Amino acid sequence: MTPSQQPSTPSYTLTCRMSQEAAALERLCQVVRIRGFKIARMAVESAGEHLDIALTLEGSRPIAMLQAQLLKLHTVVEVAQEPGAVAHSLRA
Repeated sequence: MTPSQQPSTPSYTLTCRMSQEAAALERLCQVVRIRGFKIARMAVESAGEHLDIALTLEGSRPIAMLQAQLLKLHTVVEVAQEPGAVAHSLRA
């Protein structure tokens, strides 16, 4: 199969706000990995006692399932999918 013929993987952009707490970011990354997503890009900004996180994720599983799991983390305040942020990318 040539690179242009490989199936595309959906890409999603989520924003997340969570409390700054020891290992909180590590737990978030672990949930993303366990739920079958790959982090393609992550930007983290400190905002007082919170972390504002922008995640670009790749994966073929339902993104709503991941959002629900992230909200179960006690440090996560909110999770939102960027409107119109579902894209398909070709893997080389």
